[in-house]
Amino acid sequence: MNTREEIEAIRREAEPALLKMLGVTGVDIGPKLVNGQPTAQTSIRVYVEKKRDVPPEQAIPKEIQGVPTDVIERRYVLH
Repeated sequence: MNTREEIEAIRREAEPALLKMLGVTGVDIGPKLVNGQPTAQTSIRVYVEKKRDVPPEQAIPKEIQGVPTDVIERRYVLH
């Protein structure tokens, strides 16, 4: 099991490539959500404008260096 610091390092390394993916608006780490409820599992959370079916080569990976990902639909608006 990775420490939070290790997960943060993995996130920092993966973030530039994730942000280049179509529709990705942000990346952080936090509890993986299942049916909208947080779990005890820490994940790399990838925020997208809208969840949609994409070809496998364009999909966000299920895990990055052994850390699970969580795709969350959220749109950010600048104030």
